[in-house]
Amino acid sequence: MRERNRGVGALLVAVTIGLGLASRRYAENLPTFLAEYAGDTLWAAMVFWGLALLFRRQGTGVLALFTLAIAFLVECSQLYHAPWIDAVRRTPAGALALGTGFLWSDLVCYSAGAAIAATVDVLLVRRS
Repeated sequence: MRERNRGVGALLVAVTIGLGLASRRYAENLPTFLAEYAGDTLWAAMVFWGLALLFRRQGTGVLALFTLAIAFLVECSQLYHAPWIDAVRRTPAGALALGTGFLWSDLVCYSAGAAIAATVDVLLVRRS
């Protein structure tokens, strides 16, 4: 496996964060399907890009599996309610990072986000 380019990785993280934030901010201007699911899908893609940036020689499949593990753990953590973590989730950053409530549909979005990011990664790695 060739080493991924740091600049490209940082750009992918930044663009994905920007698109994710825009999907929340301008949800009323998007088709309902995109408004509902784009944020969670992009969140998983951002996790993938972040892992790819940290572990630049790791295989795409391994990164995708770790992305899913992180995303599924974060989603399942939303079933746990203690005052301290609920307080974190009520902050804007906490809500974006940890979510607010468990949804089965989020697991599908995370899977789609990881798959899309992995596909883009394969295409980028093959190109370099």
